[in-house]
Amino acid sequence: MPELITDPRDPRVADFHDLHAGDRRPGTERRSGPVVVEGVTAVERLLETGLQLRALYGVAGRLAALDIPAGVPAYEADKWVVSETIGFRLTRGVLASAERPVPPSLADVLVRSRRIAVLEGLNDHENIGSIGRSAVALGVDALLLDPSCADPYYRRSVRVSMGHLLTLPVVALEDWPGDLATVRAAGFTTVALTPDPGAVDLRSLDPVDHPRTALLLGAEGPGLTEGTMAAVDVRARIPMRSGVDSLGVAAAAAVAFAQLR
Repeated sequence: MPELITDPRDPRVADFHDLHAGDRRPGTERRSGPVVVEGVTAVERLLETGLQLRALYGVAGRLAALDIPAGVPAYEADKWVVSETIGFRLTRGVLASAERPVPPSLADVLVRSRRIAVLEGLNDHENIGSIGRSAVALGVDALLLDPSCADPYYRRSVRVSMGHLLTLPVVALEDWPGDLATVRAAGFTTVALTPDPGAVDLRSLDPVDHPRTALLLGAEGPGLTEGTMAAVDVRARIPMRSGVDSLGVAAAAAVAFAQLR
């Protein structure tokens, strides 16, 4: 039975204090602290992962919709108290906190995967979340992130992914772009996505001819760095109508994931 919370500053729900303030913290907090998940669907997905739960918090009706494992602390409050706790109006009605997934090794991920996405310089949490959701839906086996990428387990990333990021192996690379040599040595064709008109048409890359593919995506605006572009096997573009030079990175990722299945 969930315990009642009447004080927004109650220490029992400390994992959820001032979540909105976290949106403005500098990057020093990347990849640390608990995972916070919003909404019944995403929380249900979290429960299926087997990650160690820390707490559940929300309004009574949304908590009642969940099959809460025995021993997991659960707390309920009215919507105003919940909103004051977290620092914004919560429309999804429930949150959960959990310990972070234990990161797999790069070697283990490369052995087990056929399609991977490699992200460079993506500092927008929502783009990472959207890419993670598309990756799970469209047959990508893992995400590799360069050291400058935003935290994939930050609240907004997980929210936009609908919790799917929690089911996808994610590796934070340490040697960049040196780790690309390891990816290529494992038999992956490395494909850099670019709007450059001199790049090959993405549709010309037959997945049958390239059974193991690593798709590289850079941040919107700057794209992939010159050093990274020089280290890949193929530069590919998504063909577009005249007058449109590019898609947002999340949309481009989904198109490329589908093409390279």
